[in-house]
Amino acid sequence: MDFEIALFIALVVAGVIIYIDKIFGAPKRAVNSKRGSGEATLRMPILVEYSRSFFPVLLAVFLLRAFVVEPFRIPSGSMLPSLFIGDFILVSKFSYGVRLPILKKKLIPMGNPDRGDVMVFRFPRDPKTNFIKRVVGLPGDVVSYHNKRLIINGKPVPIEASDLIDWPTKDSSEERVRSFFERFGEEKHAILIDTLRSANSIRVTVPEGQYFVMGDNRDHSNDSRYWGFVPEEFVVGKAFFIWFSWDSVGENFVNWKRIGSFIQ
Repeated sequence: MDFEIALFIALVVAGVIIYIDKIFGAPKRAVNSKRGSGEATLRMPILVEYSRSFFPVLLAVFLLRAFVVEPFRIPSGSMLPSLFIGDFILVSKFSYGVRLPILKKKLIPMGNPDRGDVMVFRFPRDPKTNFIKRVVGLPGDVVSYHNKRLIINGKPVPIEASDLIDWPTKDSSEERVRSFFERFGEEKHAILIDTLRSANSIRVTVPEGQYFVMGDNRDHSNDSRYWGFVPEEFVVGKAFFIWFSWDSVGENFVNWKRIGSFIQ
């Protein structure tokens, strides 16, 4: 079950218990109190006590996740070197507009994804699964990918050599994976190219109300090149901050250097 739905159900159940107690239980305890009944009959039921204690917490968490920020964990290396496996990130839920919880309908437009944003969205082929990729194509853009170069509206996206660590795998040479900086306007981000992997050429026009997304780890990313566009109604929010990082492959389990980093 989706965590947001489970949280909403828990919130409703706690609220119903509190309401029923207010209508039926509290008046009865008040009458017994005037009659001088024993302590056991005046005590609030434990279920009501827990509901009254947890309801404000559940409400705060639900509103925070629905309208402000939501935490996510990076499960794969498709966004290397920008995001590591084990990064715990925060996603702004209002950067692209305020949406109605559960139903996901936009209530207040506040902006649209920009080219270069790192965006969380519901996977079009399985809306229960969240994906994270970089927005490279906006509605109306003509996006091409040829010889591992990204071209937007007929203009190659500028890249420059990077001195980042190359990320070789155990069965590869040091020259297999190369890193570059790719630039959208004034903003730049790092990408990885696997020189031993082939890449198909594509050329598509992004439909209105949809977005073309790619992973920064270009040869190891399941993205719009393979399954198509992201509809606007599937957008969850903009990733902006790494609040914790767990290094699952190194000797140091907590990756302290990444904690507190902003996502570019």
